[in-house]
Amino acid sequence: MSPPHRLTEEEQLEEYKAGSIRRVRLKNFLTYSDVEFFPGPRLNVVVGPNGTGKSTILCAICLGLGGQPPLLGRADDARQFIMHEKELAEIEIELAPHKPESPNAAHQKHIIRRIIDRNKGSERGRGAGASTYFINGSSVPLKKVQQLVHEEYQIAIDNLCTFLPQDRVGSFSGFNPQMLLQETEKSLSGSQHLFKTHMELVELENELRTSGSSVETIGDKLKHLQAENDRLEREKELMEERAEYEKKLDLLQKKKVWLQFDEARIRAVEIKEEKDSLKMEEKQVRVALRPLEEKEAKLTSDVSRMKGRFAALDKTLRQSQKEYEKCLRKAENYTDEMETSMSDLHALDSIQRQAERRVTTQKEKVESLEAQMGDYPPENEIEDMINEARNSATDCRKKVQLTKIELGRVAQQLKEREQEEQASRAKLTKMNDDRARRKERIFRQHPKLYETYSWLDQNRKMFRRPVWGPIACEITTKSVNTAAYLEQHVPNSFLKAYVVECKEDYNLLYREVREKRRLAINVVLVENGKLSNISRMYSDRKLRVLKQDHGVMGYLDESFSAPDAIVEALRNTASIHCVLVGSEKTQESIDRHKLIDYLSEREDGKPGLMNSCIFSCHLDRSYKYTSQVSRYSGKANMRVDDITPAKMLAPGVDPEQKANLESAIQELQEEIGILRPQVDEAKCQYDDALSKGQAVTQRLKDARAAKNDLNIFKNRLIVAKRKLAELEESASKDNVAEKESILRKLKSQVKNNIDQLEIAASSHNDMMKITYTSAGVKMTEDGLSERKRRVTENLADKRAEHSALEERMAQVTRQFNEAKRQMRDLKTKADSVAPMKDADGNELPLKAQLEELPETLDEVEATIEEAVAKINSIQHNPSVLRLYEERKREIEETRREMEGLSEAQNAKRTHMDSLRIPWENSLINVVNKVNVLFGQYMAELGNAGEVTLENGVVDGDSEQWANFKDWGVQIKVRFREKSSLQVLTAQVQSGGERSVSTIMYLMALQELMVSPFRCVDEINQGLDERNERLVFKRIVTNSTKPPTDQLDKRSHCGQYFLITPKLLPNLTDMENENVTILFIFNGPYNFKHFSDWNTDKFLADRKRSSPDSVEEEEEEALNQGIAGVKEEPQDLPEPDISTNQRKNKRKSRRISD
Repeated sequence: MSPPHRLTEEEQLEEYKAGSIRRVRLKNFLTYSDVEFFPGPRLNVVVGPNGTGKSTILCAICLGLGGQPPLLGRADDARQFIMHEKELAEIEIELAPHKPESPNAAHQKHIIRRIIDRNKGSERGRGAGASTYFINGSSVPLKKVQQLVHEEYQIAIDNLCTFLPQDRVGSFSGFNPQMLLQETEKSLSGSQHLFKTHMELVELENELRTSGSSVETIGDKLKHLQAENDRLEREKELMEERAEYEKKLDLLQKKKVWLQFDEARIRAVEIKEEKDSLKMEEKQVRVALRPLEEKEAKLTSDVSRMKGRFAALDKTLRQSQKEYEKCLRKAENYTDEMETSMSDLHALDSIQRQAERRVTTQKEKVESLEAQMGDYPPENEIEDMINEARNSATDCRKKVQLTKIELGRVAQQLKEREQEEQASRAKLTKMNDDRARRKERIFRQHPKLYETYSWLDQNRKMFRRPVWGPIACEITTKSVNTAAYLEQHVPNSFLKAYVVECKEDYNLLYREVREKRRLAINVVLVENGKLSNISRMYSDRKLRVLKQDHGVMGYLDESFSAPDAIVEALRNTASIHCVLVGSEKTQESIDRHKLIDYLSEREDGKPGLMNSCIFSCHLDRSYKYTSQVSRYSGKANMRVDDITPAKMLAPGVDPEQKANLESAIQELQEEIGILRPQVDEAKCQYDDALSKGQAVTQRLKDARAAKNDLNIFKNRLIVAKRKLAELEESASKDNVAEKESILRKLKSQVKNNIDQLEIAASSHNDMMKITYTSAGVKMTEDGLSERKRRVTENLADKRAEHSALEERMAQVTRQFNEAKRQMRDLKTKADSVAPMKDADGNELPLKAQLEELPETLDEVEATIEEAVAKINSIQHNPSVLRLYEERKREIEETRREMEGLSEAQNAKRTHMDSLRIPWENSLINVVNKVNVLFGQYMAELGNAGEVTLENGVVDGDSEQWANFKDWGVQIKVRFREKSSLQVLTAQVQSGGERSVSTIMYLMALQELMVSPFRCVDEINQGLDERNERLVFKRIVTNSTKPPTDQLDKRSHCGQYFLITPKLLPNLTDMENENVTILFIFNGPYNFKHFSDWNTDKFLADRKRSSPDSVEEEEEEALNQGIAGVKEEPQDLPEPDISTNQRKNKRKSRRISD
């Protein structure tokens, strides 16, 4: 049988829809070191065991077309897709070009290449700067790639309806109706017309709601302004009433001025009459004063004459008395002198006897002092003692000063060291409270966790056994690195969990905190809180080798301290007893000595490798190496994670800093131990020198005291001898002449005393005569004085009466003058304020107006008070009229603004209605089509399905709002005959039921989508065999329909990628020529390079070995379209990826890892 004709490259290109993927090449991308494959233009089924790299192809398509890692749901950083131990990863995708406008024109191909560099981009970022993009070999920015992919080829890798990766399959069934509608709208046109119209309708409706609120707000404002204007109008009326009262008040005040003038005029007349009456009375009193004044003058003269005579007699009497007293004083003086002379005469004899006794006593005293002087040493010896003591004291002071300086220096050093030690100990005490400080930091970062802990701490008595946690607060790590290792290895949610030791405490804690108080809490049960026996991953011998040769420090559960219940919980959950902790030496062994391979080697003699996990560090960075053995290939896959600094487990204080502080305290204690003996020794030396100095000082004081006592005795002896000589001289004198002199003085004194007594007696007689005469004169004077007093009192009364009249008359005169002045001022004021006549003397209307007012001043003042009270009761607001007019203008402007907003709102509503009708019709048409197909496809499976459009209208609000943001597509399914249609949700249907519903919905959408290719990853997981066959048949049927235009081979539904780890045997639809099978294998017998695979050579070799059987196998393979799928002999290599021959239309390709 001759082989069929093979299509040329141009013929093959005609079948690819523009934007389809013709070729993909990967270098150092995840598990692929170098691979290239060529998808078919229609359905591509990617088959291979789990873990071989099927989903990697979808990752490459997404990233190669400008997508970002979050779309895949696998990682956040593109650099994580680079193969382990490689620096660059490369993705190259060739897209099918558009059909040329003219037959002879060449196709414009687009080859997009993305290079990811591990060394580019931020260390802590998401690798945004790590990628470089090329189109047809020219470097371009990411925006150009996205523009080419989205706008020119209408590829939507960010739409789950067209691109559904494995890690986001569950997200599709989790869409709410609104999200499902939006994703569906995006997939229906390259320009996303329906989606954009939908978003515009949502925005217009929001604007209308907002503008409606604005109209309501302006309406409220208008009502407020109208109410304000009504209030201002009332105030305006009050102001007008106030003006009337002010006008009336003005007239009353003018009337009051004229009434005050009238009262002033009447008062002036009354005062003038009083003035005339007082003048007559004053004249009468003045006439009565004259006789009294004359009589008083005569009596005054007589009294003066008597006083003059009495004064002369009194003067003579005083002179006689003075002479009398003078003679008596002289007589008394002479008497005193006589007594003194007699006393002196008797004392002469007594003085002589006393002088002789004092001489004898003084001699005895002098002899006693001379005897005491003999007890003192010589003066020159005392001087020698003083000089010696002074020199010794100087030497001692110098020694004391030196020892004192040395003691101060050593004591200051000791004090400084003790202060430093005390400060360091205080700092260390603060550092030792690290656990409390770390707990405060954790609770500050997680307030809800603090609420849980507070409740638990207050209610610990409710529990049977201890309750531990949060786990992060119970752990004390040995270093900063081990804290980061433990926090990276253990899930964050587990570090915030609580550990209980019995089931009853578990139920109680969960019920009280989670159910009653609605606080999130994770509870771990460790029965009895005891550690269980564990088996280590490595033998003691191997661990010793790891520690000695590779710097391994131990297991992760040995790097911290915590209660047994906490350690057991961490072992059970995170297997920390199987994780090794290394050092910088460990990192060196990993890089140079293949330490990971050594860790993966088994010690139990069983074949294969084992999983391993180890932490290492280099400089200031740390890494986690995780090696997992594939269940299919048996190879170890390596994963490397950067370790970020710990947050929850980070110690409050750096352990190294704490160790340095403890070392400093130890050094200070050693220095203090050395300095204290030195201080004691210096203090002893200082005390010894001080005691010696005190003894020398005492000797000096004693010598000086002795010298001082000697000088005192010398002086006392000299004084005593001098006094003795004076006493001897006084006792030897003769006193006879002194006695005769005293007697002569005594005789003279007696004679003088008698003479003075005689003169005093004569003066006393004269005094008595003058006293009798002056008494008669005094009595005459007193009689005249009494008469004068009576006359003077009468005169004073009259004068007082006259003065009072004069004062009253002066006062009345002043009052009269003041009344005239006031009258003139009031008249002037009245003429000025309220003139009754004009310049020509004609009466003015004001007079008539004033005559209508009350006629008395009291009535006018009462009326004024009433007017003032009324005016004061109305608040004076002169701007009310201006505000009233402004408010009227503002009301008019607000009315115009509200009318404008209403017009704009009507325009937007009209525009929204114009958009809604075609959009809603198109959407209803699409949903109806999808509903028909979806129901048909589900019925083929023996189920029922329905797709409906939910318009989002709320009851009671349908006439005004459409609620476009709440419009959605709802999928309802039924998988059992007796049940009713139920909404597709993750809570109702099983995983297989959701998968069937999802793929059927996508199949119903397929012909309506514009994207040139679609990808679905492992959508058939969880399906039973029957459903999987029916689903596969539907995928093949929908994806391999013939072109709608026979002249245009590209007018089909597009390219489709279905990724699955397996295919059921004997699938009846595999023979379709539009199905391309991409096999992915992984194992020890693969080709070293994908170019080594050659289907033609393989078939030729088979023909030479067995021509008949090979021809039959080849013919069968060509008929079924799956050449290369048949099981191969054990001695042949197993390929990585092989592409089936579509009746030899395309070359077979394979990829090696």
